[in-house]
Amino acid sequence: MQPVHRSGSRSEVSARLQVRSTTVFFLLDEVGGVSVAMPMPEVPLGLDPVRDYWTAADLDHLPENGIRYEVIGGQIIVNAAPKPRHQWLIKWLVRALDAVLPVEYYCVEGVGVLIGDDEPIPDLIVGRGTIPMDDNGIAAEHVVLAVEVVSKSTTLTDRKMKPDVYAEAGIPNYWRIEINPFKGRLPGEELPVLFAHVLGENVGYELTHRVSAGQSVTLHSPFEFTVDPAALMP
Repeated sequence: MQPVHRSGSRSEVSARLQVRSTTVFFLLDEVGGVSVAMPMPEVPLGLDPVRDYWTAADLDHLPENGIRYEVIGGQIIVNAAPKPRHQWLIKWLVRALDAVLPVEYYCVEGVGVLIGDDEPIPDLIVGRGTIPMDDNGIAAEHVVLAVEVVSKSTTLTDRKMKPDVYAEAGIPNYWRIEINPFKGRLPGEELPVLFAHVLGENVGYELTHRVSAGQSVTLHSPFEFTVDPAALMP
């Protein structure tokens, strides 16, 4: 068992994202080793630059231009395109999970989670029940696991903002996977590193496992799953 880390509240997420109405459209980028939300120099067609509150429903009116839009804390965020390393790991993690999923579970990638007016998009989710094939997203109450693979451009959201939102929504499990060198990496710790969290009693996530490449660990929540992060990379 690893030391407990509890996430903050969703109100704290909103506070961190509160900005002037003219800078509500963000591109997450890396500045000095830290991911920050940068105001876009040009607002794409379909976006109103003076809006101060966005909802998941607003995403239906945005252009289908291949850009992934998310709404977190009433603000709209777009991430830089992921690199092949990021997508490779997700592909093999989906395959590994599909091989052991109990019959009532399903695994999908790149689908939004509906949390009130917000719609964050985890890299991968595991849901329970019937897949809502034609819905705009999956309601948080049907999600048992959210997974984020940290890119340089998503460090802030994946480590701080999204865990807070997922925890307050009651999603029982959160996995964060580090594929790049990161602050706090232990000596000799090989990448990638999986951080597995479960929802604690005080609406915050508790770290249960820290698994580096070359280690094989069996996780028991939301179901039994044995993983060595090294097997997820070429």
